[in-house]
Amino acid sequence: MDSPEEVAEFLRTELALRATARGVPAAAVAVVIDGEIIDHAVGVLSTATGVEATAESVFQIGSITKVWTATLVMQLVDEGLVELDEPIRSYLPEFRLGDDSATGSITVRQLLTHQAGFEGDIFTDTGRGDDAIEKFVDLLAEMPQTFPPGLMFSYNNAGFIVLGHLVERIREKTWEQALLEHIAAPLGLERVSPSPYEAILHRVAVGHMGPGADGALTAAPMWAMARSNEPAGSMLAMTARDLAGFARMHLAGGTAPDGTVILSPSAVEAMRTTSVRLPVITGLGTAWGLGWEIDRDDDVRLYGHDGNTIGQASYLRIAQDAQVAIVLLTNGGDGMGLLHDIVDPLLRALTGEGLPAAPVPAAEPHHVDAAPYIGTYSNSIFDLDVSQDDAGRVWLEQRPKGLLLEMGEQPSRDELISFGEDSLIMREEKNGMHIVYTFLSPDSRGRHAFVQFGRAIARTA
Repeated sequence: MDSPEEVAEFLRTELALRATARGVPAAAVAVVIDGEIIDHAVGVLSTATGVEATAESVFQIGSITKVWTATLVMQLVDEGLVELDEPIRSYLPEFRLGDDSATGSITVRQLLTHQAGFEGDIFTDTGRGDDAIEKFVDLLAEMPQTFPPGLMFSYNNAGFIVLGHLVERIREKTWEQALLEHIAAPLGLERVSPSPYEAILHRVAVGHMGPGADGALTAAPMWAMARSNEPAGSMLAMTARDLAGFARMHLAGGTAPDGTVILSPSAVEAMRTTSVRLPVITGLGTAWGLGWEIDRDDDVRLYGHDGNTIGQASYLRIAQDAQVAIVLLTNGGDGMGLLHDIVDPLLRALTGEGLPAAPVPAAEPHHVDAAPYIGTYSNSIFDLDVSQDDAGRVWLEQRPKGLLLEMGEQPSRDELISFGEDSLIMREEKNGMHIVYTFLSPDSRGRHAFVQFGRAIARTA
C-alpha cells in the first residue's frame, strides 16, 4: 500500500468495518500522499437523526485547534510583530495572574510549549460576544502559579486562550476572523467552521456519549463548549480534507499548493522541533515543539496533535520525511482504538514506522514503596489521592470538581503499579490507554511536590 489508489481502496474496505467494531457512529479519514489528498467517511453523523456521514461532513477537531492558534502566532513572528522570547505582557500589558512576578516573566515561547506554569484547565464561559476571549483572559488574574515559568511541561488550555487574545490584539479582529482570513481562505479550505454559526451550513457531526447501561451511545446534549475557549479547541470544526490541507501546508514548509506563503520555512521548522521533553511516555508524545506534539524526533520524525470535545475525538499525525499526513475524525465510541486500527497500518505502509508503542504495565510488577508519593494533588477540576494499602497495593482516587463535576464526571479508583523510576502506571486501561504518573521534585524529606501525567499537578499543603 504505497500509492493513492491503494490508500483509497484500504479506506473503502476497512474504515466502515473497523468503525463498526469500535462502536464509532461516524468516522472521516484524509491522507496526504504525494501532495494528493485521499478522503473517505462512513457512518451516521447522529444516531438521533440517522444523517449519513460523507467526505463533506464537518467534525470538531478539539485541541488540534491549538496548532492553528500557534500558526497564527508564528505568522506574527514572521512579520516581526511578535518575538518568541518576549514576555507576553509586552503585548498584553493588562495580563495578570495570581503571582505577579511570574506573570511578568512568562514568554510567548513558554505559552506555545506549555511551560508557563499557571493552572490551565479553566473553562469559564464568558458569553457569546466578540469579547468572550478578552473577558476570559481578564478572569485569569486570580489563577495560581503551579510552578515557575519554564520549569517543566504541563498541558495548558488557558495558555492558548491567552495566545488567541494576543492574535486578536495585534490583528485588531476576532480570533475567528484571523483564522479564516490568514489560514483557511489562503489555503482554499471551504468548510472550516470556527463556530456553530458556520458549521450549521454543512453536514455536521454530533458528538455521542456513553455507552450507557443498555450498551448504546446517545447523542450529546450540547454541540460545543464555550466561545471563550475557542483558541484552545472548544468548537472549531471542519472536514477531514480541510484538516489535511492544513497539514499539507506544514509538510510543504508553509506554502499552499498555489504558491501562497502561509508561514516561513523557518517558522514551520521551529514549530515541529523539540523544545521540551516529557519525563516519560504519557500519551502526550515524547516532546513538544511550538504547538506540535512530537511523537518521534529520530530518523523517522512523527508529530501531530489529538483533540477531544463533547463526544468527539480527532487525531492528526504527520510523518515529515515521508511527506505523509493522516487525519482521523470521530464522533463517539472508541476513537483511540480506531486510531490504531486505521492510522497505524497506514503509517507503517507509507513510512515504514507505525505509531509509537503505548506504555503498558509489566505482567509481574515489582513492589513499590509509595511513601514518597502518598498524598493529595489538586487543581481546580479534580483532586487526586495517592494511597497504599496494607497489602502494598497503590491506589489513585480521582474526585472531580468544578466543571468536570457539572459535566457528570464520576469519581474513580484505579490501581497503580511500578513503571520506571518515580513513575507508576495504571494496571487497567482507562479511555483506551494505561495512564502513566511520574512524581517530580522531591523535597528534603523525599516527598514529591508534583505528579505529572501530561499535566503537572501540585501536592496540597
